Amino acid sequence: MAPLSSTSVLVGTNMEMPIIGIGTWQATDDEVLVAVDAALEIGYRHIDTAAVYENEFGIGKVLKKWFDSGKLKREEVFVTTKCNLSHFRPEHIEKSLNESLTKLQLDYVDLFLAHSPVGVQYKDEGLPMAPNGDVLVDLNTDIIANWKTMEMMVDKGKAKAIGLSNFNQSQVKRILDAARIKPANNQVELYVYLQQPELVEFCKENGVTIVAYDLISSTKTKSFQTKRPVPDEIVIQYPMEDDTVVSIAQKHNKTPAQVILRFLIQYGVAVIPKSTNPKRVQENFNIFDFELSKDEYDQLKALDKGEAGRQFVSRRNSPYAKHAEYPYPKMSS
Repeated sequence: MAPLSSTSVLVGTNMEMPIIGIGTWQATDDEVLVAVDAALEIGYRHIDTAAVYENEFGIGKVLKKWFDSGKLKREEVFVTTKCNLSHFRPEHIEKSLNESLTKLQLDYVDLFLAHSPVGVQYKDEGLPMAPNGDVLVDLNTDIIANWKTMEMMVDKGKAKAIGLSNFNQSQVKRILDAARIKPANNQVELYVYLQQPELVEFCKENGVTIVAYDLISSTKTKSFQTKRPVPDEIVIQYPMEDDTVVSIAQKHNKTPAQVILRFLIQYGVAVIPKSTNPKRVQENFNIFDFELSKDEYDQLKALDKGEAGRQFVSRRNSPYAKHAEYPYPKMSS
């Protein structure tokens, strides 16, 4: 394997994406003003956001400041956003991207993703909610028709590349079979306890890069549990406390998070660790001055728990699970 550096890229269909980016899920506009600014100063050149994160406005302010100052050119920063879940239908996809571009103060994004194969009912702002607090799912989501509309965003120059998020292998294949413009990327939950080797291999064979989220399992954090209570049937995972991870971290004088991130990039996927703490943003970037040995890599590879490691699966009575395009194995009742 070629040496990995902070400038390493993964090459997909019509796309070269920096192998490490700054994740912004759960970060507010005010928080990204600090975190993304710090990330660009450190050397990050890949920013990941989404319409539903509600922080594109803050990211846009940071980008405009950097571009106006001349410290960076637009083409030096790779920006990913995702279609609004409530706009995932042919007649609303361009509206979603236009709104994101306005907030980000950009003429185009480098990568525009279908955030999920499951769309929700249309709402101009926010997500549509039932009186009981459930999201109102659009049971008629047509991922092929939607992909055809996303291809038009490339034709119009509003996105350099398009891709997927949270799509399983069979769904990726259906898109590949129908696509005029192939998906460049699939962003999925992936970490040491959920390595998804079959999906990763399939995507690599077909020129679809993988971006891993929930890299160090944010389900443990207080903010995660406050904003999204963890269902009783999900066992929260703690990979940063795993004996194997801790032992390898101590050997390299690195943090457990740095070891997990290093494992993932040696696994061949891009990473988008999220932090709003500039010190942690720096730590997450400092993963190119050491390398896991084959034995260490194999030890971490052996930690895979398959579906038992998945954290972002919806609770068993979730409205998402009733959708024909629900991408995960359904939990037994």
